[in-house]
Amino acid sequence: MDRRTLLRSAVVGTGAVAFGFTMTRESLGYPARTGTGPYGPLRAADANGIMLPSGFTSRVIARSGQAVASTGYLWHGAPDGGACFPDGSGWIYVSNAELGSGSGGVSAIRFNGSGSVTGAYRILSGTNRNCAGGATPWNTWLSCEEVSRGYVYETDPYGSNPAVRRAAMGRFTHEAAACDPDRRVVYLTEDESDGAFYRFVPDTWGDLSSGTLQVLRETGSGLSWATVPDPDGSSRATRKQVSGTKRFAGGEGCYYASGTCFFTTKGDNRVWAYDAAANTLAIAYDDNLTSSPPLTGVDNITGARVGDLYVAEDGGNMEICVITPDDVVAPFLRITGQSSSEICGPAFNPAGNRLYFSSQRGTSGSSGGGITYEVTGPFRSSL
Repeated sequence: MDRRTLLRSAVVGTGAVAFGFTMTRESLGYPARTGTGPYGPLRAADANGIMLPSGFTSRVIARSGQAVASTGYLWHGAPDGGACFPDGSGWIYVSNAELGSGSGGVSAIRFNGSGSVTGAYRILSGTNRNCAGGATPWNTWLSCEEVSRGYVYETDPYGSNPAVRRAAMGRFTHEAAACDPDRRVVYLTEDESDGAFYRFVPDTWGDLSSGTLQVLRETGSGLSWATVPDPDGSSRATRKQVSGTKRFAGGEGCYYASGTCFFTTKGDNRVWAYDAAANTLAIAYDDNLTSSPPLTGVDNITGARVGDLYVAEDGGNMEICVITPDDVVAPFLRITGQSSSEICGPAFNPAGNRLYFSSQRGTSGSSGGGITYEVTGPFRSSL
């Protein structure tokens, strides 16, 4: 019996006792195992220093401190979390700026139907360390401040409406957000070594101005959600207010699809799968539970329509890895020559044939050296 089989047996055999979660029939395929990805091996690096599978190409969309195409708009430093939004026959890509001292915020790039850049502009300014976030079903972008007692800001990718601070969503070291339209809640991760996993229940779905902040608890009877008494965190940190709060080692990216919220934790290189309908938690990936793990330094996460998950590395060897629905994990791309950076903001355009992401510090290793890329190619539309 190899190490992975032994550990897998331990997971299935002991369930919540050993690992703190309940195995379900749907999650018995977890955790993902190292294997051959759906696109085959990576080729030699292209002119942009990116190793890609056959049939895929890359281009640079923006560089920190430089004008985006012919727009005259200077791209922000330290690009981080991002998402795409439909815009007629085209689309918009938004990107956070993980800068402090009031220099954070969000910028947007507009594309026409052929993928040409037609505009770039600011949609949030004056905030701090805007790390990740999440898109809403009503086409706004939730930008999260990764600072103690940070806020979530709801922004307009189209640039028509001013950004709004959503204080009811709690003040803590926010990382990412993922909307669950089925239960009408928003899941939130916390970037602390003993962080929590939250959900915000709006009073009215589509309006985040008021609602209830809850935290995931784990007791002898299983998982439950408990209301955070003081979401403002003024008396005590939100993650320390509810006894039995389930702890996570540095919450990072967050993505919801088909009843499951996937989120990552950097302290233990895990991808978690929260089954919202069954209220169960499983480990979808752990670099200690597979041989020769390709994915380390787990960070931002997104998904494709076919069910593939794309997980970006902060560290590791600067890869975006794909986790398939049949639980195989493999590299999809690798950025070379940028070992002092991290990959942020992976997001597909509405058609699902272009993937956007950033190298936060680029070749310089500094926040002023960020590079935002696009990869185009034969992304699969069916399994």
